[in-house]
Amino acid sequence: MKYTITQLAKEFQVTTRTIRYYEELELLHPERNESGRRVYSKRDMTKLKLIFRGKRFGFSLEEIKEMVLLFDQDRSGRKQLECTIEYGTKRIEEIASLIEELEVMKNEMVKLKDEFARKLIMIGD
Repeated sequence: MKYTITQLAKEFQVTTRTIRYYEELELLHPERNESGRRVYSKRDMTKLKLIFRGKRFGFSLEEIKEMVLLFDQDRSGRKQLECTIEYGTKRIEEIASLIEELEVMKNEMVKLKDEFARKLIMIGD
């Protein structure tokens, strides 16, 4: 199946400029039809799914590029899976650390809010 840039943009809810940007980064390699317009393959569609999933999970563009390019280099998928596991493990650790920091911040804010509420009650008396 072949897709136009407009169809892909609509499917992923992005601009056509975004898709052309990924083409500039050499993540996508559309063919051209007889009138010179870009025509994207099912493979390009799959790559875009990987790119947008990677962005959603907070991977860097460089990490995403490496994972997507492995999609082309290793037909078995083994290298891509190993790389994804490596980057995924690192990202999970970053997220866990962020959650810890946010929990500490939340607890401090709850204490301050409670303290301020007590002060407000004392002022009201």
